Amino acid sequence: MTVRRLPVRPNLEQLQRQAKEFLEAIRAEVPEALADLREYHSKEIDPTDAKLADAQLVLARSYQASSWPRLVQSVRLAEAIWGDDLDIVREVIALNPALVNEDVLIRTDSNWGPPLTYAANLGRDRIIRFLHEQGGRDLRSAIHRAVLHGKARTVRLINELAGGPPIDRSALAGAAYTLSVDGTAIIFELGVRVDGPNGVDTNTMEHILGTDARIPERKHRILEMYVEHGFEPPDTPVMALHRGRVDLLEDHLRRDPELLTRTFDRESIYPLNRANLKEPYMAQGTPVHGTTLLHIAAYFDEVEIGEWLIEQGMDPDVRSAIDEDGFGGYTALFSTVVSQRNFWVNYGQGEPDLARFTRLLLDHDADPNVRASLCHRLDQGHGGGPLREYHDVTPLGWGEQFYDRIFVSKESMRLISERGGVV
Repeated sequence: MTVRRLPVRPNLEQLQRQAKEFLEAIRAEVPEALADLREYHSKEIDPTDAKLADAQLVLARSYQASSWPRLVQSVRLAEAIWGDDLDIVREVIALNPALVNEDVLIRTDSNWGPPLTYAANLGRDRIIRFLHEQGGRDLRSAIHRAVLHGKARTVRLINELAGGPPIDRSALAGAAYTLSVDGTAIIFELGVRVDGPNGVDTNTMEHILGTDARIPERKHRILEMYVEHGFEPPDTPVMALHRGRVDLLEDHLRRDPELLTRTFDRESIYPLNRANLKEPYMAQGTPVHGTTLLHIAAYFDEVEIGEWLIEQGMDPDVRSAIDEDGFGGYTALFSTVVSQRNFWVNYGQGEPDLARFTRLLLDHDADPNVRASLCHRLDQGHGGGPLREYHDVTPLGWGEQFYDRIFVSKESMRLISERGGVV
């Protein structure tokens, strides 16, 4: 039995083509198609006698819709919202007014929600006004999604439609996850305060520090906006790094001459954020628990912070702590070879793979053949999986052996090989 899920942006032509192909599979008695036919059709159908309507019904029910017309309504509505076509939205809602408070994608595991929320994701203000007039009630989820995508004008509109009550500070979490400066700004514009050391809730801190995005300048700006609106962050070197505040790091270095060799645990790296205090080996890339500021800067792609640290005399070959099982002792070069930044580069949604941090380390004579042992499990957001061990590997060996290639920088591997690195 197949359970299908409409994509965020479904396409009616593609769906119609899928129904025809599914009919062909039924008539060809493809086992998977026959299993779906038995599971989802209300009657026993001889596969050779199946009609297009039979295939459409089975396909619709596998998408969790009650019928083919109901599935088509959802897809037409989604297409109309994407296209900002108010006339089609009116037409679809007139045919089935109940749609206004049902999930556009039918499935309930999508954050895109009912039509008003779906439109808020895209900033479709005319459609939002119409849906509200038709009884759309999902204003709270709509405003959170508009914040998530940085749709400031839409946030103001939804707040107006809701009667202008103060927006909840929990909306900051969505903007934190996407590192949306505009989304964060509109929340504060509407009156949110985050006063004191606990002013930013733990969920938001999890999102701003644990986001898989690697756009340091946006993270810096959002954290400073929190401070401007009352937040009192911990006065720690790692928080200064998160904020991109070299001046604060300078203060810490003056107070702590051992700072450049000190290692930090996950609790220090993710303050006010219990959700990220996972097992020490779990990471979005090379493990960060028990590492120095240079490793942490590499982990979060803070190249300018890395440059400053090396200017202050930090050893580019400074090693992470070694645990009781013998894992650790790797340098920041390992952190550049396998990282979350590389994921976005290889996925095609990041900057070109310039390997700036790798170049920085190698240009300051980082050892390309240092060896260490690592233990690693991917963060649950990337599928988790078993704990894997890598023994006595060089940075190139770490990259060659790492099981999920999308996290490995080809350019970093090339540069290290150029400098004499071996597997």
